[in-house]
Amino acid sequence: MSTAPTITTDESPDSPEASKPSAPARPSAAATLRPLVLRLHFYAGVLVAPFLLVAALTGFLYAGSFQAEKIIYADELTVSVGDTKLPISEQVAAARKAHPQGTVAGVRPSPEDDATTRVMLSGVPGVGEGHTLAVFVDPYTAKVEGALEQYGSSGALPLRTWISEFHRNLHLGENGRLYSELAASWLWVIAGGGLVLWFARRRTQRRIRGTSGRRRTLGLHGTVGVWAAAGFIFLSATGLTWSTYAGANIDVLRTSLGQSTPAVSAAAGGEHTGHGAAAGAGSTTEHGVGLDKVLAAARAEGLGDPVEIVPPADASSAYVVKQIQRSWPEKQDAVAVDPSTGKVLDVLRFADFPVLAKLTRWGIDAHTGLLFGFVNQLALMALALSLVLLIVWGYRMWWQRGRASAFGRPIPRGAWQQVPPLLLVALMAAVAVVGYFVPLLGIPLAAFIAVDVILGEIDHRRGNRTYAERAGAKR
Repeated sequence: MSTAPTITTDESPDSPEASKPSAPARPSAAATLRPLVLRLHFYAGVLVAPFLLVAALTGFLYAGSFQAEKIIYADELTVSVGDTKLPISEQVAAARKAHPQGTVAGVRPSPEDDATTRVMLSGVPGVGEGHTLAVFVDPYTAKVEGALEQYGSSGALPLRTWISEFHRNLHLGENGRLYSELAASWLWVIAGGGLVLWFARRRTQRRIRGTSGRRRTLGLHGTVGVWAAAGFIFLSATGLTWSTYAGANIDVLRTSLGQSTPAVSAAAGGEHTGHGAAAGAGSTTEHGVGLDKVLAAARAEGLGDPVEIVPPADASSAYVVKQIQRSWPEKQDAVAVDPSTGKVLDVLRFADFPVLAKLTRWGIDAHTGLLFGFVNQLALMALALSLVLLIVWGYRMWWQRGRASAFGRPIPRGAWQQVPPLLLVALMAAVAVVGYFVPLLGIPLAAFIAVDVILGEIDHRRGNRTYAERAGAKR
């Protein structure tokens, strides 16, 4: 920490008052916070970086898996364009003939001229829990082109599903999700702290050209970090929306504000419901008026491709037809259709979603590379690569910070002692609130503070000076 500037006066040099040493100027609140931010940024980076590195590498792979999926599964996904597409009922019948096991969980009619129709079957032996078997049917000939396991509303096929689960939980189940939530919980803190430190530095200290050693590494780390910080904060915020603990708190908050994501009612004559699947899988292929009339009714309500038809869950439920386009502009309208009459019972428009529900939808789709398609995926890959470089440079700076045989000389503790009491109390209150809603930020931070205080007390008793004591000695 640099010495505080002295106060200059207009007294004559020969004046007795001028010969007295000037009192040091009181540092600004921002100046007192910088050492604290530096220490937090340093230790958070060192300790959380391994989790961020795994998230970045798997995220890079996931962003690239969309295009890889189109190439690897081209035989199942595409067909030669014919003259006229067959009725949906005939295509589903062909899929059921080839795969009679399980029940129809949904049907996605061919959205483009050269695309196959997907018939999703649940309860098929050998298919993972929560997954379906997607049977791909030529819409012109009803020929079955193949069948692959599918997961999620985006229709991820085996390659993307494997990478997605690796990114989300390292294939360790629900407990494995803690790693990704920890990374998301701390990414915005590290990025925000880096921004504060970068803009607090003098402009001449930010230059890269003409520098070498640790200063050059610091310049590269800071420059790339500043350019990518907004993207990191976005990824952190959107990742937390569907995390285990923070995501649950966000759902509670949205519900309390009346901002839950609505769903079309699958009950006859029902109004929009707050959450949950619209309908479950039926036990037979056709119900009442059948798939063709249900699809026609949805088309009459303006539901264009791509759509998914979900059969009734039971005798008292309706068909649900919902748009599934997650690219811009989003198509998320849905209708419920009476299976006995073919009349539309309920309509839900994406335009009528609450503001936070729309923002959540857009945020998640941008996070997963769907919202803006290939450009979105390239941006995610660039962010992931930037994070990997920042982590490498960060560890390199830690190495370069050491002197002689001392590896990674740490930032001195005690910086919090320089923060004004009122500001410190307000800061602690804000951290407590954020930590409550984001527990995988709050719990590790509390543990770090506790360990740091204990180690600080041990050092103090051994005679080692804190940051505050060193700063006072410099004055």
